[in-house]
Amino acid sequence: MNFVQPIRELETIVKIKEYLKLTSERNYIFFCMGIHCGLRVSDLLKLRVNSVRNQTYITLVEEKTKNFKKKRKKRKFILHPDMIDDLNSYVHDMKDNEFLFPSRQRKKLTGARKEAFDRTTAYKMLNNVAHVFDLTEIGCHTMRKTWGYHMYIADPTNLALLMETFGHTDQTTTLRYLGLTQDAMDAAIRRLSYT
Repeated sequence: MNFVQPIRELETIVKIKEYLKLTSERNYIFFCMGIHCGLRVSDLLKLRVNSVRNQTYITLVEEKTKNFKKKRKKRKFILHPDMIDDLNSYVHDMKDNEFLFPSRQRKKLTGARKEAFDRTTAYKMLNNVAHVFDLTEIGCHTMRKTWGYHMYIADPTNLALLMETFGHTDQTTTLRYLGLTQDAMDAAIRRLSYT
């Protein structure tokens, strides 16, 4: 399993948002929610229109990894003000019970339509973006890590909040998850001089 990184440069994030807004409104909203709410891809994919329409917060029971120590908790996430108008425009013609991020294809086994797209589709979309913007080490956790990275960079005292959100029990795990341990090591090596 590869370790994915956050998108560190704000300029790149802005360009990705502009690109996705032009190419796919669904993918644009998906990316914006990922980098503004910090939800896991699995949690984003299970959202329905009624959970965001005319709402300020999303309340959900987060999906967890296979780690048995982590318990499913009901959480409340604010919808970032920067994306509210675009989100409301996106859901305007959708029915309340529809998935927020519907697949464009019919399910092969059941023939169902407008089911949520799956994690593989999310991965393909993010890797397409990575290819367009020459990014490496991008995957499904990139959006969540991007959110956390920029929360920490904006105010390092957010570390305890990030630990709680990510379900980490120590700071080292959270800093490593956000790619900050590697950043610190890289900076220290660059400063090292024997001359």
